[in-house]
Amino acid sequence: MAAVRDPEATKARIFEAATAEFAAYGIAGARIDRIAREACANKQLIYAYFGNKAELFSQVLERRLVELAAAHPVDAEDVDGWIDRIMDYHAANPELIRLVFWEGLEYGTGGFPHEAERRRHYAGKAAAFAEAQQKGIIDSTIPAGDLLFMLTALASWPTVQPHMQRILVGETDEDRARLRASVRTAARRITGLDRPES
Repeated sequence: MAAVRDPEATKARIFEAATAEFAAYGIAGARIDRIAREACANKQLIYAYFGNKAELFSQVLERRLVELAAAHPVDAEDVDGWIDRIMDYHAANPELIRLVFWEGLEYGTGGFPHEAERRRHYAGKAAAFAEAQQKGIIDSTIPAGDLLFMLTALASWPTVQPHMQRILVGETDEDRARLRASVRTAARRITGLDRPES
């Protein structure tokens, strides 16, 4: 009896294998034959589903960003909690931030595939900060988009630079807890949640 094809299961395996491959090697260094081998999928099938390597990378990254947004939506009214959740997510899923950094290295300041969709994705996140600013919950000195950019950098940098974290901060659980507290303090100050009492 012939095996039953399951295109969705195949795509899921391809996405998992591609995530690992792109996180390790970027777009230029990734190899479709390695992805195919890890996914137990035909190389030509990958091209049939996704067109080319750059498109596969874009779809993998978009899916990971959507998963993060769904699991941990921006909560501008609980900056400490949101920072904790984002730091935990990146520590447990370092491949996402690596994909984002590979994208930056590969495309630089030029456009990248599906940029309009990405702008909409982040506009929704920035809108949560803009709304909190309009309500007076957080300070409105820094524009919402700039604020999101800065807070994302604070929360993700330990995952991007684990070796520098080890050198500058330390490598014990106590060191990591202290860094997290420092990131939260910085986030509260940037958002004006640590306003001095008048």
